[in-house]
Amino acid sequence: MARSGATTAPVRTGRRLIAFDRRLGARFVAGADEAGRGSLAGPLVAAAVLLDYGALRGRSVARLGLLNDSKQLGPEQRERLLSAVLQAALKVSVQVVSPGEIDRYGLHRCNLRALACALRAVGEAADVCLVDGFRLGPTAPPHRAIVDGDTKSAAIAAASIVAKVVRDRAMRRLDALYPAFGFASHVGYITPAHAAVVRRVGPCPAHRLSFQALCYEDRSEEVAIDALTAELSP
Repeated sequence: MARSGATTAPVRTGRRLIAFDRRLGARFVAGADEAGRGSLAGPLVAAAVLLDYGALRGRSVARLGLLNDSKQLGPEQRERLLSAVLQAALKVSVQVVSPGEIDRYGLHRCNLRALACALRAVGEAADVCLVDGFRLGPTAPPHRAIVDGDTKSAAIAAASIVAKVVRDRAMRRLDALYPAFGFASHVGYITPAHAAVVRRVGPCPAHRLSFQALCYEDRSEEVAIDALTAELSP
């Protein structure tokens, strides 16, 4: 039984994820994942990572010991793992989709296209291409969809780390541009504080206006009332 106040050691899942990829029997394995799909504000970021399992051994494997789904890790762990991934990867690709593009073409279409582009950029040399969750359609490189792949495959988990860190850095830059919204803390996802600011001052250019969010609807009602009040004023 652990003593009260004892620090829990980080779970070293990296070797299990690497073993999953090795069992595919391929030397070059590419993985793709995204970050920010469900966010109300900020970009969607897709990433792909190509690992060479003929060269991945020793220190490279040790540095990836804490590799896992990016959502299971803290910001400092993700930053350290990004460095390890960049050292271990043969190729890395990042695709960034702006809020305007998401509003224009739709989230799902943008997500599929970004993942396919990221995978295509690294996948020419790949023996196997993996993507987290669902298939990308016939225009993407040949690939396998792995449900919960970011908790199973090292290549997908590595891509999730790249996508998440790149997106979080982008959200910190947006926080400097639009400090009222608190983007550095919630990275664009809906929280009570985020929704309250949108209701009070309206969305900024970083928001995805095509999303059916209650805070947008509440804001629309307020704007309509304000306009009607101004129209009726003498």
